[in-house]
Amino acid sequence: MKFSLGKLLLPLYTVLALIFLMVPIVYTFVFSFNDSLKSNITWRGFTFDKWLNVCQVQNGAVCEAFGNSVLIGVVATVAATTLGTMIAIALVRYRFRFRSQTSLLLFLPMATPEVVLGAGLAAQFLSLGVPKDMVTIILAHTMFCISFVVVTVKARVASLDPALEEAGRDLYGSATQVFARITFPLLLPGILAAALLSFALSFDDFIITNFNSGAVTTFPKYIYVSAARGIPAEANVIASAVFIFALVLVVTAQVSRAAKEKRLAKQG
Repeated sequence: MKFSLGKLLLPLYTVLALIFLMVPIVYTFVFSFNDSLKSNITWRGFTFDKWLNVCQVQNGAVCEAFGNSVLIGVVATVAATTLGTMIAIALVRYRFRFRSQTSLLLFLPMATPEVVLGAGLAAQFLSLGVPKDMVTIILAHTMFCISFVVVTVKARVASLDPALEEAGRDLYGSATQVFARITFPLLLPGILAAALLSFALSFDDFIITNFNSGAVTTFPKYIYVSAARGIPAEANVIASAVFIFALVLVVTAQVSRAAKEKRLAKQG
């Protein structure tokens, strides 16, 4: 039996990589039950109080910051997904002047460092006399997320079979009916993936937000400011809850997909 170094190192590397990725998440989850006072650096004892009274710290500042992030993320996601989907369809299905240049320009926000993008937007808002508040954050996040939506949805549009839409038109379906009953359902997985990606990018963003937020505090900004004196356990509670929700969402989607494939296999 031949000895293979690769077969030995690959499982070891996989385990070490998973441990490296999971340690911060486990730390966050464990310290959400810490009976801490002002800071949450050292372990003082186990308690459920932080989970039961998550909005009590600093007069609900952590919950307000979390609510701001969710609101900004939802609005920016809806706007970016709507605009990005329309742009993706136009780039794939239609031929127009400066089409290739438009595609190139859409990739620039993805390639530009966030600190440059955030500073540029802040300078633009300042020159226009626009006060920095929730609106400027939403505009900045929408502009940043559109590129990711276009890339994601564009791949889905390019993979569609035009014959399916032609069949709908042959059956006397109007343009609206063909889009609503054929095109949109086929694009929906790509659109949902783009929307989830946009929300994650918006909710997680700090650099662009910090340049364009003014007095508005988002959850990442709250974490950054609190890090100097010790992040409260209530922030760990919210972070843990978000992770658990995302995990449940992914597991539910995978189980539903597996059940659907099994049901289709039986029918076939």
